[in-house]
Formats: sequence, structure tokens, C-alpha cells
Amino acid sequence: MGGGLLRCAALGLALLATGSWAREGTSPQRLWLEAKQRKIHAARSELSKVARAALPAVVSITTLQNPSESSEGTDEKSSPQKSLGSGFVIHPDGLIVTGYHVVEEAIEINVALNPADDAPEVYPATVVGADEQTDIALLKINSRRKLPVLPLGSASRVEIADWVVVIGSPFGMANSVTVGVVSYKGRSGISPNGKDGYFDYLQTDASINPGNSGGPVLSAEGEVIAIASAVNVAGQGIGFAIPVDTAKSVIPQLWAEGTVRRAWIGASVRDSPDGAARNAEGVVVSEVREGGPASKAGLRIGDVITNVGPVGIRRAATLRSRVAKGAIGEWMELGIRRDGQRLRLQMRLEETPKPEEQGNGMESLATDRNVHKENDSSAKSTGR
Repeated sequence: MGGGLLRCAALGLALLATGSWAREGTSPQRLWLEAKQRKIHAARSELSKVARAALPAVVSITTLQNPSESSEGTDEKSSPQKSLGSGFVIHPDGLIVTGYHVVEEAIEINVALNPADDAPEVYPATVVGADEQTDIALLKINSRRKLPVLPLGSASRVEIADWVVVIGSPFGMANSVTVGVVSYKGRSGISPNGKDGYFDYLQTDASINPGNSGGPVLSAEGEVIAIASAVNVAGQGIGFAIPVDTAKSVIPQLWAEGTVRRAWIGASVRDSPDGAARNAEGVVVSEVREGGPASKAGLRIGDVITNVGPVGIRRAATLRSRVAKGAIGEWMELGIRRDGQRLRLQMRLEETPKPEEQGNGMESLATDRNVHKENDSSAKSTGR
């Protein structure tokens, strides 16, 4: 009897509670939705803090390019072409990172601090160093004050679907903030300027437009994880950025020497025919330059390079990136497959010869430029 009364009381309380939810519009589904909305609001609030903290260190860059030659049959020349881009401060004494293509062939560069103000501080900038292959440039301005800086993080620490914040001056609209997620990491085959790079891009659905180039892509922790670089003109919500790890690898040389000295193996490679397969192993050597590091190490045309040290190699771009980031004079162990046998070769990296010294059209690094061209027509840089 007592047990029955307890069960009835429990049922009555449940019915009362259900009636309360129904009357007040707080069903379990609504409570779940409200909790989800609170989480989203909290995430957006954190991203807002990231943007507010970063904005003072983001700059707008305006350049003037050489005027074009006079038109055929006339003596007139067009006016210098004005271009827009973005950048961010990495040192309080006025060192600024931007994209190489933002300042390429510029005859005048001006940097605006706090560019959205009615009267922003504008300074002439000089190019300390620039590297076309990684699309990175380092600028210097002589500011009247110490400048706020952005911390450099690592693209390796973010995952697909992580939140990111992009800040820049798309179409000249300074201090524009867009928010999205990391859509993909290690996106290869992107050649926005018709030239292969020495890295794989980070892809994001945060809006990137002309004028964003050189601006920071920030993690939810407020660190720069990539540098806005290119947009896919054939689709919406597809932007590409240079991993900041690539910039960190070249900035010290740009500061010290104004250019980047790269390692060289004197060979070209291509993806194996089954390169798309999940279990594909190695890249095929298609050319070996006589007297180069690869030749000295005993590498032959037709060899399949399967690993560098303990790291497996599946794509030509991966090997190319590894060589480009290697130190001149470094010994590199290659694992290769030749005629069914597995061998190990020791190869010493040398400095890349000047283009006129390479001869025979040989690539200075380790890849075949005839691969990974499928996206050339759909991706373009966003600096101009």
C-alpha cells in the first residue's frame, strides 16, 4: 500500500512538472537548445575578445606599383597602380609581416596603424627581406612609439573545425573581422600566383577577400596560426592561408640577410602513380643532376624515396618542404626502394645554386612542377 502511494505521488509530481514545462515553454528540448545557445554565445564572446585584443597590432598596407609601359602608338603612360594589403606587427620596434605578393615590385609602401581611425598613423615602410617562394615579406617602419605585437603560434596545434578569426582590410575596409573554422589542414596543389610553394595551405571558411593578404589568421587563443593569402574564385567560403610555421622558418633569415638561403638536393621527383591510394609509399625520382647532392649520394632515376629519416614520404610536396626547411650542410638519410630492394643513402644538403647556374631546366628542390596543377585556375592571391 505504502509503495503504491509513493508511486502515485511520484507520478503526480512528474505530471505537475510536465504541466509546468508546458505552461512556461521550458520543455526538455527547449532547455537543451538554450544550453546550446549559451555555449555558442560564450564561444562568440571569446572570439570577440580575441579580435579586440588583436586589432591594435593589425595594419593596413598601401603600395604603388611601377606604371605600365606606354600604350602602343601613344606616348602616354598610365598612372602608378595602387594596391592594398594587410599585415601585423611582430616586434614593438616596428617589424611587420605581410605577403610577398603584397609588396612585390612596389615603388612606395605605406603602413597605417589603427587604420580604422579618422586620422590613422601612417608611416613609410621599407622591405627588410622578402621570399617569393613562401610568399612572406618583412617590413620595417620607424614608429614614434612601441607597438603592440601579435604572438606567433603554430598551425600544427589547431584541428579541423577549430574556430579562427581573420583580420585585415578587404577591399580597403580596414579592421574587418571575419570568423570561421579550419576547413582543412595541409591543402596541397594551391598555386595562386602560378608558382608552387614550399608548404601546404591551411583552408578556412572565414571570409578572405582582396586586401586581406598578409593579415593574420588567429586561433581561439589569440595566436597567429596562419597568414591570409588566397581565395578560391570559383566558390564561396574557401580561403587559403600560409601556416605561420612557414613564416617562422624564414623570418630570422629575412631579418639577418634580407633573403632566404635554401637547401638543395639536385633532383626532381614526382608522385607515384598510386599516390592517391591510402597505402601509397614513396615518390619517384624523375631527374638527377650530375654533381649534385643526390648524385653524390648515389640516388638514381627510377628510385622510389620512401622516407627521410624515420618520417615516411607519400607526396612530392612533402619531400620538397622537408628539403626546403633543411639546413645547408645537414646530413639527410633517405630510405629508398630500388629493384625490389630497400636501401639507405646518406645525402648532404647544399645551397641552392643561382638560377643561371642550375642548367637543363632542373628544379632547384625536390619536386616535379608538372604535378598538383589542378587548382591554378581557381585560386588567386588576395593582395591585389
